[in-house]
Formats: sequence, C-alpha cells, structure tokens
Amino acid sequence: MELKDYGMSRERGYLSHYEIDEIRLPERFDAVVEAAGKLSGLLTTGRVRHWLDALPDPQVEQWARTAPEEEVRTAMVHYSFLVQAYVWGEPDPPASLPANLARPMVAISDRLGQAPLLPYSGYVLDNWYRLDKSGPIDLSNVVMHQNFLGGDDENWFVLVHVAIEAEAGVLLDNAARLVTIAKEGDEAEAIRLLREMDEAWERIYGHFARMPERCDPYIYFHRVRPYIHGWANNPALKDGGLVYDGIERFEGRPQALRGQTGSQSSIVPAMDALFQVNHSADPLRQFLDELHQYRPVEHRRFIEDLAAQSTLRDFVSASDNAELKDAFNACLEQSARFRTRHLEYAASYINKQAGSIAGNDPDVGTGGTPFMKYLKKHRDENREQTVS
Repeated sequence: MELKDYGMSRERGYLSHYEIDEIRLPERFDAVVEAAGKLSGLLTTGRVRHWLDALPDPQVEQWARTAPEEEVRTAMVHYSFLVQAYVWGEPDPPASLPANLARPMVAISDRLGQAPLLPYSGYVLDNWYRLDKSGPIDLSNVVMHQNFLGGDDENWFVLVHVAIEAEAGVLLDNAARLVTIAKEGDEAEAIRLLREMDEAWERIYGHFARMPERCDPYIYFHRVRPYIHGWANNPALKDGGLVYDGIERFEGRPQALRGQTGSQSSIVPAMDALFQVNHSADPLRQFLDELHQYRPVEHRRFIEDLAAQSTLRDFVSASDNAELKDAFNACLEQSARFRTRHLEYAASYINKQAGSIAGNDPDVGTGGTPFMKYLKKHRDENREQTVS
C-alpha cells in the first residue's frame, strides 16, 4: 500500500492536495461564489432563504461529470455551506430544498460519490489554505476559507481539525508501510514505525488540547453547531428528512441524511483497521458504519484496504519481542486517549449546553445519535485490546 494511490500524502494525510484559495471556478459559478462569500451577512439579515432563493441554477450536471476534481470539490464546499444555511439559517427549517440549490448540489455530490449536504471533507479537509505557501500547515499559518457566521470560534474549531489531519499524515503513511513490514516479519522496522506513530500522536494530542483556547463551548453550541446538522433523526424536520426539489430519482421523498461530524474523519477508523480493533454491536457502531459512506471515496478505500490487508496484530501477538509489543500497545493507547479527549469535548461543548435552537439537541450528536455512553464504550473497548 502507498498513500499516493489514494490521493494522500505523508505531509497532508487526508487533507486536500491543493489549497482552495488557488482554485478558480468557471464564470457560471460567479453568483454562487459571491453569495457564499457573504454568507455571514446573508444569515445576519434573518432571511437568508429570500436571498438564496434568488440564486440562478448554473446547470452544472454536465460540467460536474467532466470538470477537474479540484474544481468540483471546491464547488462542493460552497454549495454545501449554502444548503446548510438555507435549512438551518432561520428559526424553522423548510420542508424542502429549492431546485436551484438541490440540482447543483446533487450533481456535484454524485460526481464525488458523497451525500448531497455538508460533509466533513467540505467542512474541514478541502476548506483551508496557508497564508504563507512556503510555511507549514499549522495553526499559525492556516485560514478557514468558507464560513457560516465566521469569527474566532468557528475558525478555530475547523482549523484545529485541519492541524490534526495534517499531523496524521505520519500515522497513515506508517500504517500503509506496516502492512508490508508485518508480512515481511521485520520487527526492528515495525518498532521504528510504531514509535514514530506514537510521537505523531503526541503532536496530534497537543493540537487537540488547544481547542478551548479560542473556541468557547457556549459559542460553539449556539453559533457554530446549529449549521452543521443533517436531516436524519432530527425532530425539527417533521417528515424525517428533507425533500430535494427537482431531483426526479428522489421522487419527492424526504432524504434522511447524516450531518457533518468529526466522526467522519478517517483517522481513528484507519487506526482501528490497522490494529484490528473491534467494537461490539451498539447504536454508535451502527452509526459509524453508516458514516463510512459519507467519506470521500478514496478515503473509504484506504480504510477498507487496511482492514483487509493488515496482519499487524497477529504479527505482534506471535512475537516474543517486548519492545514490539510495547510499541504496538502505546499506539493503541494513543487512540484510546484521543477518544477520551473527544468524549470530554462532547460533554463540555454539547452535552452540558442547554439548547433552544431547532434541531440542536444537546443529547444527540451532529450525526443524529445519542453519543455519550457509546463514546465511553468504544474508548474502553479500544483500551482493552492490547497484546500481551
């Protein structure tokens, strides 16, 4: 396995290989790009749907099939933000998405093999750029390109994820190498790669620990989170989903789609695949299995190939090398530690907040599932599967 075969790199991990500020969409998108650029102002008027209803439909069905992937992904970022703003930007959500937004949104998502609403890839992975192109991808040098309301808290929430994803490139590259190394039986190289991963986890944890610095839990819950919900299991949408006007194959049926969530990040699932960590059946595992289909196609394929090809656990278990076992278990503990911090943030940023905003339930994750006890369970299962 090699990362380049999945459109990934050691330097960027799952992040886009391009930077969104360098992509220029064709003229047919001018009105869309303009609306997306002033989305914060449109939301502040209190009648964002009035403005978005007036957007022209750029008729992108044919364009989306053949356009460069970088342009399609950039269009996905802008349209998915407009779609979320249309649904959640006023007190009561609509029953349907108008055809001028639904048709291009579906055409773009069809090309990318993703669902027609805001995905993690559009929110985070493709939605950043460096101020200094010769500088690093870190919190001192990255900008969130497309916003909802904007401001420190929204930017910081997304950019902490960007920094984590960049750092995770080492995890993913070493994971791909360990598939081969385990089959070759090279214990010394496996130890080296696992220790590198442990060090990368420390850097990731350092970025994650900085979330509270500039993203306040109250502001997150009331000014950031409301816009990223999906349509599935959301009581604010009375028909159990959202109708996409003008999409014949949906036959006027409401679409129950999952919301953007950090659980769509492919880092931890890739580590579970490499280390062959299993989780017993529960609503969160079912939810995470469903979320797999919301990831970019190549990221799905990488996780699936890791799961199918990794023999690392068997290799380590069969060895008498204490250093190898320790290095393996250290990385396993880092995944559990990451899950613990996720659990802590879920509690402070969501569960402890009092919600009065349509569809913004503090007991339900943005993907639409009760999460607290199952996050604990998955963390504990992760921790229990060390080798001895």
